[in-house]
Amino acid sequence: MSKSLLSWSTGKDAAYSLHKSIQKGQKPDALLTTINKDFERVSMHGINLNLLEQQAEKLKLPLYKISMHKDVSMADYNQIMLNNLTQLKEKGFKQIVFGDILLEDLKTFREQELSKANLKAIFPLWQQNTKNLAQKIIASGIKAVVVSVNAKYLDKRFVGRIYNEKFLNDLPKNVDWCGENGEFHTFVFDSPDFSSPIDFTKGEIVFKSYKPCTKDDQNTYRKEAKNTTTKWDTGFWFIDLY
Repeated sequence: MSKSLLSWSTGKDAAYSLHKSIQKGQKPDALLTTINKDFERVSMHGINLNLLEQQAEKLKLPLYKISMHKDVSMADYNQIMLNNLTQLKEKGFKQIVFGDILLEDLKTFREQELSKANLKAIFPLWQQNTKNLAQKIIASGIKAVVVSVNAKYLDKRFVGRIYNEKFLNDLPKNVDWCGENGEFHTFVFDSPDFSSPIDFTKGEIVFKSYKPCTKDDQNTYRKEAKNTTTKWDTGFWFIDLY
């Protein structure tokens, strides 16, 4: 049987992808997470490594980490990923499971990059209705806290809230219930697949801004995924968990 990895963001979509895979008797053999090397945290979600490692421990799965600098160019990002994916291929892995739902350009980008290492991309949640999916995630017993929000869509009052029906009903109409357009990100602290819940404490809420990608970086990405937008969102609210 071919070995598989799960692209693990620490959030609800990855957790539900894992849950559905386990229900089908196809539990991945390991988790794969991209780390911000400068801050020693999970990229975009801002989760510290201790909590990430606790998730892997609760899931009883090995964890592979790929480290990137915060200002890595798209070209360097692709090369670092290819180097690591090639090593994983040599370890016997043949496919990676992703929690993507609707973004065609991202799906195409992943498939193209994985094909360079002769790996297959699997998307168990692909094209599901995100309102229905959000309710399924909550009903499954997956429990998550919102750890970052895109300031373009949501204000700081949404950070630190539990991902539940009340949270969903409070979202503005232009925000996807699964945050599929990057409106918000979550950290899963309990799941039917965890051996036990993770204890955590909420810390400070901070605003962070990021410089837009350069023209060269945009062109690199557009070459890989032609339908992507050229404008990057640069302001996010984060809550620190420890």
